[in-house]
Amino acid sequence: MYAMMESEKMRGMTAGLSIASIMFCGAIFGFFHAWVCSTMWGLDQADPRVAIAAMQAMNASVRNALFFPAFFLTPVVLGLAAAASYRSGRRSPALWFLTAAAVYLVFGLFLTMAVNVPMNEALAATAIPDDVEAARQIWRDYSAPWQFWNQVRAVASGVALAFAGLAVVRS
Repeated sequence: MYAMMESEKMRGMTAGLSIASIMFCGAIFGFFHAWVCSTMWGLDQADPRVAIAAMQAMNASVRNALFFPAFFLTPVVLGLAAAASYRSGRRSPALWFLTAAAVYLVFGLFLTMAVNVPMNEALAATAIPDDVEAARQIWRDYSAPWQFWNQVRAVASGVALAFAGLAVVRS
């Protein structure tokens, strides 16, 4: 009887972590994807002085309690889902959750900390010039490489979401 209750608890915990994994991956994928398909394209169309100021403001505001869980805790939740799946004897889902965690950790979180954050900090320290051509050059030098690396983050987050989905399907 006790073993059956423990098994049922484990199933419930695994299901909850699986759902949380999908939600966390979906949230961070959606965040990066929105930058790819709207935010940066819109800023590229704006006066570069406005684009620089807006990006500085957005980068400063993203460090908040709503962003933190999706950005930092996604690999943790995926890892917990992998551990719970493994512990409950579901090896295939555990591997998919673990792979999703590794993909996001390397190409989402670590990439952001190594590339996008330093770029954001450099832009934050940049005074916005009155001269539109000088601002245009600053924005051009920032926007294109930032967008490339953001697209990598978006694709990686999408892959992590797909792998988490495969884990759920294989459960």
